[in-house]
Amino acid sequence: MNKKLITFAAASGLILVTIIWGAAFAVVKNSLDYVPPIYMMAFRFTIAGIVMSLVFIKKLLRIKKDELIHGVGIGVFLFLAYAFQTIGCNYTTAGKNAFLTTVYVILVPFLNWILIKRRPDIFSIIAALLSITGIGLLSLEGDFTMNKGDVLTLICSFCYALQIIFIAQWSQNDDPVLLAIIQIIVAALLSWITAPFIDGDMNWHVLSSGNVILSMMYLGLLSTMVAFALQTICQKYLAPSLAALLMSFEAVFGALSGVIFLGEIIPPRGIVGCALMFFAVVLSETKFSFLRRRKIK
Repeated sequence: MNKKLITFAAASGLILVTIIWGAAFAVVKNSLDYVPPIYMMAFRFTIAGIVMSLVFIKKLLRIKKDELIHGVGIGVFLFLAYAFQTIGCNYTTAGKNAFLTTVYVILVPFLNWILIKRRPDIFSIIAALLSITGIGLLSLEGDFTMNKGDVLTLICSFCYALQIIFIAQWSQNDDPVLLAIIQIIVAALLSWITAPFIDGDMNWHVLSSGNVILSMMYLGLLSTMVAFALQTICQKYLAPSLAALLMSFEAVFGALSGVIFLGEIIPPRGIVGCALMFFAVVLSETKFSFLRRRKIK
């Protein structure tokens, strides 16, 4: 298979990942009417964790102590990120939830500055200013306040940023597959432990509904297991700038899924805010290096 065809296949796979994740925002929003947020997380992570453990059982049996410790640490941030995101989706729209989640891309360079003293470049600073403006247009109410769902989603993006930083740091020496499995298992365990305290009693009769079962299978198998695996494979064959550009479409597909499947309406001011945030994400991740390379050629 020639290089162009491989690149095209990898890019198509990554776009498929963003479509799967984008549609998941609508699935989560719709499922919250039947399954409480933390129990929903417990189901999706348990399904993904069991299947991935069975597939990679030989790797798990050879796991090292450091990989286990690092996987647990990342899993805590994964749990917190999904908890704030899923609960936040209960109080805001799927579209806003999708776009506000992507703020983690803007936060990573600044958290790196605090944690490992790596100063953000001018592109990251400009992207942060654009993102703040976009958040204001998208989320601020008439009295310049934000609803609870938007605030929770922004906290979620902060937790995602920390998760990404620690993955980048620890995956240099650890097996990324094992880190992925352990963090998913940890997120599942934390979800089952905290669900009764946060969500209260679970109405187990809803699991007799075909729609609920399909939603949990979609979130567990497609949105969690398949999407994470496909992302890892596809990014291996793509330049980081192109991969980041394609991944940024997750927010767009998330907003579209809310409009198409849930009938959500994004006002003109919100559309401008979404556009600014999308531009900020692309700028922060790619710094438009692919355009600069084209000009040099």
